Amino acid sequence: MIWTTLGFFAITAFSVYFHVRRTEGASAARRAAPAFARACARCGRQVAAGAQLCGHCGVPQQIFEVVRSKEVSGEPLESTEPMRAHVRNDQCVGCSTCVDACPEIGAITLRGKLAVVDPVLCIGHGECATACPVGAIAMLAGAAANRVQVPQVSTSFETNVSGLYIVGELGGRGLIKNAINEGKVAIEHIALARAADPPPAAEHEHVVDVAIVGSGPAGLSAGLEALRSGLSYVMLEQGSLADTVRKYPRHKILFAEPLNIPLYGDLWISDSSKESLLDMWEKVVATTGLQVRTNHRVEQVTRSGWLFRIHAGGHEYLARRVVLAMGRRGSPRRLDVPGEDLEKVVYDIVEMEDFAGRHVLVIGGGDSAVESALGLANQTGTTVTLSYRGEQFARIKDRNRQKLDRAVAEGRVSLMLRSTVQEIRRDVVVLDVEGTGTILPNDDVVIRIGGDPPAAMLERLGVRLVHKEIPLEPDVATAG
Repeated sequence: MIWTTLGFFAITAFSVYFHVRRTEGASAARRAAPAFARACARCGRQVAAGAQLCGHCGVPQQIFEVVRSKEVSGEPLESTEPMRAHVRNDQCVGCSTCVDACPEIGAITLRGKLAVVDPVLCIGHGECATACPVGAIAMLAGAAANRVQVPQVSTSFETNVSGLYIVGELGGRGLIKNAINEGKVAIEHIALARAADPPPAAEHEHVVDVAIVGSGPAGLSAGLEALRSGLSYVMLEQGSLADTVRKYPRHKILFAEPLNIPLYGDLWISDSSKESLLDMWEKVVATTGLQVRTNHRVEQVTRSGWLFRIHAGGHEYLARRVVLAMGRRGSPRRLDVPGEDLEKVVYDIVEMEDFAGRHVLVIGGGDSAVESALGLANQTGTTVTLSYRGEQFARIKDRNRQKLDRAVAEGRVSLMLRSTVQEIRRDVVVLDVEGTGTILPNDDVVIRIGGDPPAAMLERLGVRLVHKEIPLEPDVATAG
């Protein structure tokens, strides 16, 4: 009896011991195993929580932010929660105009190059959103999210029109690193699809596999990947090589991590200038032999059976597929005056603080021109002149008119009505002011006279536009 009892306790003890060991082992394995946040939008493999790249296909998950965002109706839903200001980090230019406009001290402050809202002190006046010269502040109730209208695309950046792809700023996100990766992913998808295409008929031997519209970061990356993949291509640019980069409104560009450029390798420019990036792009093009047809503005893209017909620069091109890598604002309207191609001429502003202490000429008669002038006038030591060909501002908001009148009265903005630019030189600008020639010292020219957006082209092609709700990022965004 005693031996039976002892044997029972011994077996029980061993069972408990091994059970505990197995439980501890399983717990340790669970602790060691990575936590998975979601499947990669491209390859479907699980991506570890917090990982920026898919461990299987290596694609940065950030490029799918817009694709994965929730599709919503055009109008925001009503909320019982109080309104407060939300700053879009990738649009804020750090001009501090909102700080001066807010009646609640401390509710919005400037930290580095970003306006930051204190949710406790913000009571929803909305003065900051009204004053913001670049529309980077939204008054929202509930969750912080930005509603945007974007083309509907798949995770390969193909639209609802088969064979038509949209990458870069036109797709809703203009960050350089995203644009580069999107162009690469789109061409990789095209290369896979091309392998299954039937051989071209004799009458279509001149058809290229892909036509790429635009030679900014997204377009150049797409072109390089097409070259690497052995695809026949034509690359069309309305201006000069990398015109998007050349006219990029930021003076400084920051890449937080190296970017892998097809056929070139890692590109890492830390806290450098757009001129450095442009030099690097030109080096990449020269090294790889990428062919870019500059001064070929695309006037029309039409679908003709299984082909696309592209009219640009007085020529017609036929392509199996098309990648649109244009800017969201399309083609900015130009003055067509001597010197407009100088690097000091921009059509938008991103970092106003870079214009501090400089002589700046702003050209235009709409709200964007007036708001740019007011934001620049808020920078230390900046001399701002606003030139408009009309006799008065007929199309601006009343609040902008009042602010402009005050800035002119205070001497912070010099207003030149009935004036036109005759010539832009490296250190001066020549204007005709009411029939009198005037020369002004000048470091920068900001042209805000509108543009020709690509929306009409997308509509003709049948591209579906949708509204998406994109969470506002809590971290400070960089240019890259």
